[in-house]
Amino acid sequence: MTKKNATIYDISKKLNVSVATVSRALNNHPRISQATKELVMKTAKEMNYKQNNLAKALKSGETKNVGIIVPYINTNFFSSVIRGIEEELSTHGYHVIICQSHEDAVTEKKHLNTLLNAQVDGIFMSVARTTVDTEHIQHILDTSNTPIIFFDRKKDISGISTVTIDDYKGGYMATEHLIKEGYKNIYHFAGDQNLEIYQNRLNGYKQALADHNFQVKEENIIFTGSSIDAGIHAIKDLWNGKTSPDAIFSASDSTALGACQELKKRKIEIPDEVAVIGFSNEPFTQFMELPMSSVDQTPVLMGNMAGQVFLDHIKDNSTGVSIEKKVVLAPKIIIRKSSKRK
Repeated sequence: MTKKNATIYDISKKLNVSVATVSRALNNHPRISQATKELVMKTAKEMNYKQNNLAKALKSGETKNVGIIVPYINTNFFSSVIRGIEEELSTHGYHVIICQSHEDAVTEKKHLNTLLNAQVDGIFMSVARTTVDTEHIQHILDTSNTPIIFFDRKKDISGISTVTIDDYKGGYMATEHLIKEGYKNIYHFAGDQNLEIYQNRLNGYKQALADHNFQVKEENIIFTGSSIDAGIHAIKDLWNGKTSPDAIFSASDSTALGACQELKKRKIEIPDEVAVIGFSNEPFTQFMELPMSSVDQTPVLMGNMAGQVFLDHIKDNSTGVSIEKKVVLAPKIIIRKSSKRK
């Protein structure tokens, strides 16, 4: 037989106390004695009582759920940001609902609507690569009080707080490191320019070259995807051409990994002949046969900060104040063997 969940009326009848007393005890009301609270909680557990969270949410105006939309969850970066958000919000009683856009703007829009229908208290999102039109996001701002916090990948929309890393500075630091190591012909694997993060990393690369009196050559900028295959194909194309780099700054660790694999296959020594530095500091970078330099995005901290911004929204909105925060974290460059000359 299926065990039926008890109600507060069942608990009230068994203990011979009012329904109001049971309800207050379950919600830790200060007017109820500790002894009564403990008795009610003990009885509720024995009778398999489950609190109706939907009814509680309707009454309080809070579901204690937040939504997180990421392009993919199977990368260390995004899973670490999610971890950071959970760490920050779990102590405040929040739970997370995770959605993947798979880099598709239509899927992203569907997830936003689903989360709104679930009456989440807030939405954290890193926009999809194909998100160009932001009307679906603007619509939420115009018709809902649900706060949205962008992290990492963002769009410039008034009223939305953002937590990002200084991608421009990260690109600058990576390029400057290669210059200081003595490399002269530095190429950049630039990533998808539909995303602002890759635009900023490219601009950082260009500025570092200019500041050190290097000519910025457009032919040294290779627009790639952010995958291992993209890095492999980029190296094949370069070595089949007329020129080749002595250093590569890749806007993505995955693309940099593909480049390293193809360079090794061609018996090109790293870093003596070609140096490689990536961006993100994915865990695999330190465990490669030749550990790879990278720019660390501090993803857990990014998640922590995004959680704090959300809590500030909740606090300030309760007083009728509207806030918009722009948090920019400092990148860290991690130097390993792939870019450091002996």
